[in-house]
Amino acid sequence: MKNPKSFNSVSASVQPLDSSAIGHFDNTLPSKEVLEVWRSANAVCFDVDSTVCLDEGIDELAEFCGAGKAVAEWTARAMSGSVPFEEALAARLSLFNPSLFQVQDFLEKRPPRLSPGIDALIKKLKDKNMTVYLISGGFRQMINPVASILGIPLENIFANQLLFESSGEFLGFDSNEPTSRSGGKATAVQQIRKAHGYKSLVMIGDGATDLEARQPGGADLFICYGGVQLREAVAAKADWLVFNFKDLINSLD
Repeated sequence: MKNPKSFNSVSASVQPLDSSAIGHFDNTLPSKEVLEVWRSANAVCFDVDSTVCLDEGIDELAEFCGAGKAVAEWTARAMSGSVPFEEALAARLSLFNPSLFQVQDFLEKRPPRLSPGIDALIKKLKDKNMTVYLISGGFRQMINPVASILGIPLENIFANQLLFESSGEFLGFDSNEPTSRSGGKATAVQQIRKAHGYKSLVMIGDGATDLEARQPGGADLFICYGGVQLREAVAAKADWLVFNFKDLINSLD
């Protein structure tokens, strides 16, 4: 991308959730222990689609290429954890086989839409010397511009890579990326922690693959962001459920 910083940094507003939809969760207020881990974290890993960004990137690309509905159905299954991620990823891509030209055209015409408050949260984390990572089942081609807007180094991105023929025709995706398969985000978080020796690490996301990152050697804390998509089975198992990034910002003061 020639000038990623020219992208809109925020977006359409998110529709407020009905209070009855969130009233039965008992994890919307953090415990003292959860707050201690959050405030002392050395690193914070963010999911991208429906967390950092309002959209599911692959759904948007598919819609742009004319296969939106069929791909969105697969995405819902993948995010609920009802189908292996690698199976869902391959199936979705096979429905529209995006060319390099289509991806470039999409990026030019559909700049990323950031979730309200994410830029302020990431700035706050940086001010407190917490290292920020983006960990996504989406594609680097679409996430690199997001990282540029937010000032996140490209080496702090763990995501998938679309592959193309020299002619630009779709070839597939790099299956060596840890995030290309089920459990991949957990693997990425474990790799980050081992490489840097972080004492405390937090994962923030909305899907089943984000929840998986909370395991021994991985994330100490999983914060579910329900401000875009509320996946109840995931939200119920989170250490902390938030609907507004301001809550996370304010809790750091």
